[in-house]
Amino acid sequence: MLARHHDPIAAIATAPGRGAVGIVRVSGHGLAPFVQALLGRALRPREAHYLPFPDAQGQPIDRGLALFFPAPHSYTGEDVLELQAHGGPVVLQLLLARCLEAAQGTAGAAGTAASVLPHLRLAAPGEFTERAFLNGKIDLAQAEAIADLIDASTAAAARSAGRSLSGAFSEEIHGLRDALVHLRMLVEATLDFPEEEIDFLRKADARGQLSKLQHMLATVMQRAQQGALLREGIKAVIAGQPNAGKSSLLNALAGAELAIVTPIAGTTRDKVQQTIQIEGVPLHVIDTAGLRDSSDEVEKIGIARAWEEIAAADAVLFLHDLTRQNQPDYVAADAAIAHTLAERLPPGVPVIDVWNKTDAAPGVQPGSAPGHEAVRLSARTGEGLDTLRHLLLEAAGWQPAAEGLYIARARHTEALRAVDAHLMEAAAQLESSGPALDLLAEELRLAQNALGAITGEFGADDLLGVIFSSFCIGK
Repeated sequence: MLARHHDPIAAIATAPGRGAVGIVRVSGHGLAPFVQALLGRALRPREAHYLPFPDAQGQPIDRGLALFFPAPHSYTGEDVLELQAHGGPVVLQLLLARCLEAAQGTAGAAGTAASVLPHLRLAAPGEFTERAFLNGKIDLAQAEAIADLIDASTAAAARSAGRSLSGAFSEEIHGLRDALVHLRMLVEATLDFPEEEIDFLRKADARGQLSKLQHMLATVMQRAQQGALLREGIKAVIAGQPNAGKSSLLNALAGAELAIVTPIAGTTRDKVQQTIQIEGVPLHVIDTAGLRDSSDEVEKIGIARAWEEIAAADAVLFLHDLTRQNQPDYVAADAAIAHTLAERLPPGVPVIDVWNKTDAAPGVQPGSAPGHEAVRLSARTGEGLDTLRHLLLEAAGWQPAAEGLYIARARHTEALRAVDAHLMEAAAQLESSGPALDLLAEELRLAQNALGAITGEFGADDLLGVIFSSFCIGK
């Protein structure tokens, strides 16, 4: 641990602003004397005490509940004091200041001059949860799940984050690790007996164990990808020529008038974004400027930004105007956009051809580009919107029937892909006529390290700093 991890810390643990209740939290080792100096009495462990919170002169700042959790039975694994007061910002700041003052033993009617907690300082963002991780109360995946639970934008995401917090994801990772460790021990044991290594591995069914491990990994990867969708959502960019109905489609999907809709080409000059949910999956819909050649400098900037958004999309809704399908210039411009999309989009990003204005052109039956999904709809009447929503979920790889999902982050899925790559290399070594067992053992070791990075067993300090710095202060 770094030296700062031994300092006692204090912070306001509730969100900024006014509320019915606010919490000031203190964590550290040996807080009992501090509690006595701060409140003028000892507290029974894990019992709520209703009492005044005195200032240095003994006058009450507020009255509320005080709870003391001696180590190791606390959130951080250290002694923890929580003061639950009325949730006014001034009240909480006064309580926090009083905690820092009492730690130094400032003399007063209710205090002593002795320093009882000399190194008490304000907590850094996420430091309480970081200490819970460092003290073995939770692993890194569970720590991240706490932030994901707070930030969840849908009920499904909150439930999945709750499963990760309870350890469901970590249990899957530990199961993979245990199977991997067993196989590593088997392989590395043969390195001491090279003349018998092939027969030994064959009798121990190393190939079967590795195949079973890869199958387990595939299941975890599939669930993690689903969990990542719940956390990150789907970024769908609406693209197309001016006046195809892009802004109307955004308004229809959002169920609100978010974007200005006029018959004037080039009305949308910059992106307009709205997040909605489909079956619990967040959908970040972005309306962009109409794609065309323009001499207007402001519109040109909007078009450039539109292409930037398209290049970063998880899915592109290529909007076509059915009422203009008989116009050669319009069809040629659509073909030019399709060609540019094929060039600029990364491989695997789905493009859905959305044929809009079916209410105005009911008999038109356009074709779709090879490899594109297609849907006919009317942004004005809402016809076809449900079909589009389900196409978006399918394009993103969402499986509605998936049960027991846990939340996952991009770094988790990247680590699992690294594990998969190492196991594939290990399988190739086993399949070769003369396997190099030292290389096989190294691939298994690297796979285990990638797994350990998920739960924090092999996490670097800079990784931990990035993760916990994204938390709010007091958490």
